[in-house]
Amino acid sequence: MLIFFPPETLDAQETDLKRYGVAFTDKLPAYRAQILADSSKKMVELRSVSPLIRYDLRYATTNNFMHRRMYTPPPRHTFLRLPAARALAAVQRELNSQGYGLKIFDAYRPYAVTVSFWELVQDERYVANPSKGSGHNRGLAVDLTIIDEKTGKELDMGTGFDNFTDTAHQNFTGLPEAVLKNRQLLRNIMHKHGFAPLETEWWHYYWPNNKDYEVLNIPFNLLRKETIR
Repeated sequence: MLIFFPPETLDAQETDLKRYGVAFTDKLPAYRAQILADSSKKMVELRSVSPLIRYDLRYATTNNFMHRRMYTPPPRHTFLRLPAARALAAVQRELNSQGYGLKIFDAYRPYAVTVSFWELVQDERYVANPSKGSGHNRGLAVDLTIIDEKTGKELDMGTGFDNFTDTAHQNFTGLPEAVLKNRQLLRNIMHKHGFAPLETEWWHYYWPNNKDYEVLNIPFNLLRKETIR
């Protein structure tokens, strides 16, 4: 059972990010050195490679399971590492050819936010353990759904985003046939372009960490400035 605490309880906590033992990058000079050594580690703003992708960045709002803004100030942009961003752009192009498109709920997530999640929901089925860091912290994971391009409406996936029940699992079959087809469409096209699914969340896909991508804790506004330098 998941137990939720009021937001003010979390706000009162002082979080020591280093106590989980994970090395993370929070300074731009270190990040620049990493991408100088390996250009695939560059963080890319998603609309810069695929302008038609739509955003509904839930953790920039109070419309999320934490019931508070997790990103301050709320970003208008989101990011993935270069190979993952290019692959997602290919997904968007293929969906566009079928009259569909992507809506992004979350992509890059600073490490400090993962720590806040863990201190609320200590269940690795649904949130990353900060002692490992997450795909989101590394710029490799994306939470998303498919929309109808004409109407802008999301396809019915059976649950909303951040639904912590078995119904949201990839292998859950007790749903209408149309919903199962929608989930399969998302899974097939993401797999085709190199992403793997998280089995407990129909919306979560990740790029393989084949280059030892670092955990990042760089604010969105600084990353945005880096991408337009």
